[in-house]
Amino acid sequence: MNKITDYFKALPQYLLPHHPLSRAIGLLVRCRVPWFKNLLIDGFRRLYNVDLSLAAESDPHAYPDFNAFFTRALRPDARPLPAAEEAVVSPVDGRVSQAGIMTDGRLLQAKGRDYSLTQLLGSVELADRFQGGDYATIYLSPRDYHRIHMPLRGRLRKMVHIPGRLFSVSPATARVIPDLFARNERVVCLFETEAGPMAMVLVGAIFVASIETVWAGVVTPPAGKRITQWEYEQDAPELERGAEMGRFNMGSTVILLFGPGGVEWCPACHPEAVVRMGQQIGICQRSTVSCCDESR
Repeated sequence: MNKITDYFKALPQYLLPHHPLSRAIGLLVRCRVPWFKNLLIDGFRRLYNVDLSLAAESDPHAYPDFNAFFTRALRPDARPLPAAEEAVVSPVDGRVSQAGIMTDGRLLQAKGRDYSLTQLLGSVELADRFQGGDYATIYLSPRDYHRIHMPLRGRLRKMVHIPGRLFSVSPATARVIPDLFARNERVVCLFETEAGPMAMVLVGAIFVASIETVWAGVVTPPAGKRITQWEYEQDAPELERGAEMGRFNMGSTVILLFGPGGVEWCPACHPEAVVRMGQQIGICQRSTVSCCDESR
């Protein structure tokens, strides 16, 4: 019965004009008329029980518009990182949808559904670097903190924008829409790290008006419908573990990929686990440091 309900919830999404609707929402959430933006913020806080205790600005009406509230910063002391530099930390606040090893070039989307690594990354060459490696998919709910941070120190080597649909990425939708993460618009960021190659796939979703990175600004929505790539050699951005690397203007999903032998996930990094940005979720395989203080 639950699966039938999921299908009925997902069916109307095939008919929606995803990108025009998301652009309209983008304009709405940037409206700076005080009474209107405060109405949006207050209604959203009540609906999703948003906690502002760790926010750098705890007064909800101090934000210039709803989008600034939604992408609010945390206090600098809100999320201390593990002392071990080899620790891999969660890039976001959210819930682990799936985590494991990519087998035969496939990732698990939900029970009974998997999808292609090559299709996700938009390139056979990129996919070859991660075959047999580890992945973790983390879903950000509307009430979560929506800035994205580095799991490890890394140097950016490539960024790829892949156009696509903007289906919801909620757990219910993931259970019924085939190849969801490989169909939605997404930004792939490839880093060189001490654990080897690392890719962070920022997946767009319905009402996600744009995806930003700290080095390029707004990446989506772009003009045109072709895959666009940026290569970084000289003066490539290098970001420390825990540093902000991007943000979702409205919520979505991050898929974290490592090559074979790159990392070992902590026992606590399992489907349905709630994680917080800066929490240890793994360790570099080549490190001699033991995995995960689960008391964090």
